[in-house]
Amino acid sequence: MTDIVFIHGLWVSHTSWQPWIERFATEGHRSIAPGWPGEAETVTATRENLDAQAGFSLRQVTDHFAAIIDQFDTPPIAIGHSFGGLIAQLLLGQNKLAAAVAINPAPIKGIRALPLAQLRSAFPVLGNPLNHGRAKGLTRGQWRYGFGNALSETESDALWEQWAIPSPCKPLFEVGTANFVPNSAATADTANTGRGPLLITGGTEDHTVPLVTARGAYKRYAKSSAVTDFHEFTGKGHSLIVDHGWPEVADVALTWLKAQNLGA
Repeated sequence: MTDIVFIHGLWVSHTSWQPWIERFATEGHRSIAPGWPGEAETVTATRENLDAQAGFSLRQVTDHFAAIIDQFDTPPIAIGHSFGGLIAQLLLGQNKLAAAVAINPAPIKGIRALPLAQLRSAFPVLGNPLNHGRAKGLTRGQWRYGFGNALSETESDALWEQWAIPSPCKPLFEVGTANFVPNSAATADTANTGRGPLLITGGTEDHTVPLVTARGAYKRYAKSSAVTDFHEFTGKGHSLIVDHGWPEVADVALTWLKAQNLGA
């Protein structure tokens, strides 16, 4: 039985991975989906106590997941979305994982593409420097632009009601300035030749992590002889792990893991 650790990104509850946990169980995988530091057990409780997440940095969140992963007898596989995909890459580069799937990942240090859609998606946080030490959620309209732009308004709004939570703002500021900060917490060991396999994905309609950004991450690994693959999801936006099309995304991850001899 292969262990999977699911890592969510900003603004989406860890409980949103439950359908994935059930799908992966049918293939013999044992999975967990821990919350971020300060995140409550439920969406409602997290929304009611947003200050519990305020101030956590990317390094603290990464260390939080590293401590969870270190409890396994053998290195698990991490599947992360958005900032979870960034964290999965950091942990893979530290040789803590057997493999990683980074679904439309937030940018690691070294990616210079800054599409206007990405800037607009981040503006609700980055537009106010005072947000640095706060936790903040997205409005229904902000979610629709950043996550649900490839969906009907009805589905996007329903997903916002079901899964949207506030998240710490500091990691977004840290990624935004990573290329100007020595020893940035967003620095992945892209030259590591001894790490496990990595799959990076991108969606053609993603506003939060545009396709060019995801491809930029893939290209950063060119100097490593370790397995690095890329998959493009046509027509999918940033909501791809929770919207009606999530089974396709999950099956791509499962098929890739089997190809790496990492199936259950």
